[in-house]
Parts: sequence; structure tokens; C-alpha cells
Amino acid sequence: MFEALTERDRRVLQAIITDYIQTAQPVGSRIVSKKYKMGLSPATIRNVMADLEELGFLIQPHTSAGRVPTDKAYRFFVDTILNMRRLNLEEKGNIEKGLLLEGDPDINEVMKRASHLLSLLSKQTGVVLAPRFGSKIFKHIEFIKLRDRRILVIIVSRTGEVQNKLIQADEEMSQDELDKYSRYLSEIMGGLSLAEAKQKIVVEMKKEKVIFDKLMYRALQLSQKALEDEGEGDLFIEGKTNIMQSPEFADMEKMRGLLEAFEEKTKIVKLLDKALSAQGIQIFIGAENELHEMINCSIVAAPYSRENYTLGTLGVIGPTRMDYSNIIPVVDYTARIVGQILGNID
Repeated sequence: MFEALTERDRRVLQAIITDYIQTAQPVGSRIVSKKYKMGLSPATIRNVMADLEELGFLIQPHTSAGRVPTDKAYRFFVDTILNMRRLNLEEKGNIEKGLLLEGDPDINEVMKRASHLLSLLSKQTGVVLAPRFGSKIFKHIEFIKLRDRRILVIIVSRTGEVQNKLIQADEEMSQDELDKYSRYLSEIMGGLSLAEAKQKIVVEMKKEKVIFDKLMYRALQLSQKALEDEGEGDLFIEGKTNIMQSPEFADMEKMRGLLEAFEEKTKIVKLLDKALSAQGIQIFIGAENELHEMINCSIVAAPYSRENYTLGTLGVIGPTRMDYSNIIPVVDYTARIVGQILGNID
């Protein structure tokens, strides 16, 4: 338990984590004693290190080697003793310049720039989960009658993006009926994101008047089918080779596993999805990310939003010994600026 640590334990643990982040080498008691000027002898520090190992904060790779922090140590470090660096005005300005585009912004270009910028500034791998179609502001829905009760649904966003979908109706409907449904739904869903429209439809279907209005009820039923099962958003990854240069991935098996995770983007999408509903920065350390291929990695992620609605997630993937103090503020500020830019597009 974190509560079991004394102030001396914390100081020694912080020194070991700080040194290991910088060097990727096991840290011995003499290094801590000389380098971090704690006024403690190497023998005393060795005793503290032994206690920290017993509590699960350190491991000793070899009997003659120093100690290495565990996932538990990094979690304690991030949650309790990390001194977060603040970005200065120049750094914030560089992030803004790196993301802002001349003329009408293009969402895909913003995503590419954001992932590249995160990789460049963190010296790790930058990832951005683009907004799903469901985050677009709704403009119009159209139903086109096909054979065998099949209906082609055309959904248009305010920015002109189009999504087509085939659905199967429960009963036969005329094109005139479908046109009425289209007008009704376009009216009640206008100005909302598609995800918000889904929620509104659920609310509308519970209203008493809908039960007695066949047109409204059938229209809402159709819209539920049209808006369900939304696909994954696009994932933008930059700087894969950055993380491969870390000593942790000198082992070919570890490197191969990580490359496979980058190629099977679905796994990373699921991981980033965890941060979608969260407020602010989320940090998944080592085994916390639940991906075996990324057990030696940490992910620092943050949702980006338009007004109060979350659009997507972005972040940095690096070794568990990544420089959290520098990376967390970069991810946080980049998410804020991306949200502002996309808020001006729709």
C-alpha cells in the first residue's frame, strides 16, 4: 500500500525512478547516495531499497545489479510525487502553429499534424483517434425505398460528409411515408451530433404522444436502425520507430509484439476508447493497458472535445519509463487545441 511509505522511502523511490527514466539502467544505492544528495549512507539506502522491493515497488534483475521500478512504482510516482512541468508560452505557441492550417481546416490533416506533433515533442509514438461519424453535426437524413423491405439510408453532416447504410424494415413502407419520416427526423435531429441525436430519439420514443402517433413512432424506429452499430474512427500513428529505439525493445520478441499491436489498430482503438468518457489525462501503465504486446509500455491519453461533447482521443505511447513530467502537459495542451480547431469546423 502507498500509505506504508515513509518520507524517506518516497525520496529514495523518486530518485530511483528519476534515474531509471534518464538512463534505462538498474539503479544502485551508491548512485542514489552520490547523485541525489540525501544525506543517507549507501548502506541505509540499500535497506530502504530492500523494503521497497518487498512492498512491490522495485525489482532486482540480477543479484549483483541495482533495482528497477515496477508498474506499481510508476503508478505511485505519477499519482503522488510527480512534479508536473508547465509549458511555457513559446512551447504552447509552437503547438498551436503546428496544428493551425491556412484556409478551411481539414479534419484528416489536423489529425495527421496532431499525431506528428505528439511524436516530435515526446520523442515517442504519437496516436490520434479521429472523430467518428457520430460526432458530426447532423443536417439531413433521407430514406430511399428498395426491394424486399430494404431501405437505403443517407445521412449528411453539416460539413457535407455523407454516410450510406442499408437497413431492413420490419414492414412494407411507401416512398411517400419514408419522405415524411425523413422530414420529421431532420427537424428533430437538426443541430445535434449524431451521437446526441441517438440519445434524443430514445427520449422521444418514451413520450406518451409518440405511442399514439404511428408516423412518429415508425420514423423513430427507422432512425434507431439507421444510427446503430457505428464503426471505429480512423487511427493516426506517427513515430513508431521512436519507441523501437528504447533499450526495452532491443529484444526482438518484444519489438515484434509491439509492431503487431501498431498494425492491428483495433487494439489501440479499444485502449484509447477507455479515455473517451474520462475527464482530462488518463495514464495506463504497463499491464494496466491490458494488451500483452504493450506490457512494457505506458499510454498517456486525453480526450479532445467540442464544447461539452467528446470527439475523440489522442496521446503518446512510450516505454513505462517515459518522461511523464514532460509528456503529460504536451498531451493535455494538444488535446485542448485540437478540440478548439475542430469546434470551428462543424
